[in-house]
Amino acid sequence: MATTSRPKTPRPEHRCAECGWTTAKWVGRCGECQAWGSVVEVGAPTSRVSAGPVTTPAVPIGQVAIEESTARVSGVPELDRVLGGGLVPGAAILLAGEPGVGKSTLLLEVAAQTARTGRRTLYVTGEESAAQVRLRADRTNAVVDELYLAAETDLSALLGHIEAVRPELLVIDSVQTIGAADVDGVPGGVTQVKEVAAALVRVAKTRNITTVLVGHVTKDGSIAGPRVLEHVVDVVLHFEGDRNSRFRMLRAMKNRFGPVDEVGCFDLGSDGITAVSDPTGLFVEHHAQQVAGTCVAVTMEGRRPLLAEVQSLVTVSPSDKPRRTTSGLDSSRVAMVLAVLAQHGGLRLHNHDVFCSTIGGAKLQEPASDLAIAISLASAHYSRPAPMATIAIGELGLAGELRRVRDLPQRLAEAARLGFKYALVPADRGAASTPGRVRMVDGMKVMDVPDIAAVMRLLDLRGRVVHEAPRLAEASSD
Repeated sequence: MATTSRPKTPRPEHRCAECGWTTAKWVGRCGECQAWGSVVEVGAPTSRVSAGPVTTPAVPIGQVAIEESTARVSGVPELDRVLGGGLVPGAAILLAGEPGVGKSTLLLEVAAQTARTGRRTLYVTGEESAAQVRLRADRTNAVVDELYLAAETDLSALLGHIEAVRPELLVIDSVQTIGAADVDGVPGGVTQVKEVAAALVRVAKTRNITTVLVGHVTKDGSIAGPRVLEHVVDVVLHFEGDRNSRFRMLRAMKNRFGPVDEVGCFDLGSDGITAVSDPTGLFVEHHAQQVAGTCVAVTMEGRRPLLAEVQSLVTVSPSDKPRRTTSGLDSSRVAMVLAVLAQHGGLRLHNHDVFCSTIGGAKLQEPASDLAIAISLASAHYSRPAPMATIAIGELGLAGELRRVRDLPQRLAEAARLGFKYALVPADRGAASTPGRVRMVDGMKVMDVPDIAAVMRLLDLRGRVVHEAPRLAEASSD
């Protein structure tokens, strides 16, 4: 008797929310990106989809109106600088940062400043009560009539608040605390965060509401939740800072409406958060006299040049394993600078403890600060200070040469504006420049140096006068 075969029933598949890896059955850890808890069921494969009615007809791109998407100032200049002009109606913005860095304080200030311009603002908190937010608003002078406050953790109730208030700016603190009743999982889980974020972004686009979502971060600094959360929003901002310092920085990691290389600076105090338009003074110590072991570097934070002082201390080590301690500097780059100084600068620090630090909690990750680190180390070792009002810019190569860095004119202009008189920069090998040449830039004397050995001779850190090139002290007397 012949048997008839039945058609196979489509089986559901499971997909990783981080990288898209698929598997036939659920697993706790993704087999591709090794992320835990990111594999979710996506259902059976769907059948062929037929064409349906369109929401809005397609029009030539030149006929699309852009007036409604023009950026509006938020009242916080440093935030507008990072966003590329201000808050864009209908934009979805994700703000992430470590606990206690000041995310809620910053957004409460943005909400208050926006409300002061007459635009209705809704601040929804899922982590605090309304009374707690009101106390912080009293302390930071953020009580405004057009600022509405609600404590809510249910997505349906949140959408009801939006329908009742009809705000132009919506702040949700935070997206991991909002849950949808008809979706499986706990608030903050992968499925819940995806559904909540998709619903809020959909409301922001259809009602033209600027929406700011606060996101949690993991212990390694990445945004918690599925990676798709960063894809569905228009802007991803990181708010960072040192707990021991009041200085905070806002960086754009993704921005569909402006540049991603801008940085906003803020000062977080007991009475709120304020924008810092000129933060250089926070990272440079003004000494009354020459001090050994110090040098000023010029680093680029986005498009903004910042001056930061590097301090070094070199002492004879009492143990067989000398210490190498850094604060605000990359320890691997400091180790590389020490090796280059030993090979090409004559510094023998194998039996010395070395301590390198920055001022004011500044973090120097750019290779352009290598020369300032090298000068501070040599100055501390020989107890011979470099000339006052001197900056050093340059990347140090393993052969001891100094490499050119980007945005050198902007760095020199910022140093000249702040009153520095002398600068050491790498010699331009592509141009007809002479190593050791002194030139004037905005009233500041700039010395072109080819390598670290020339720097040691120019600054006379080892107490020797070499006649091949003029010393900086002699150039300063011209």
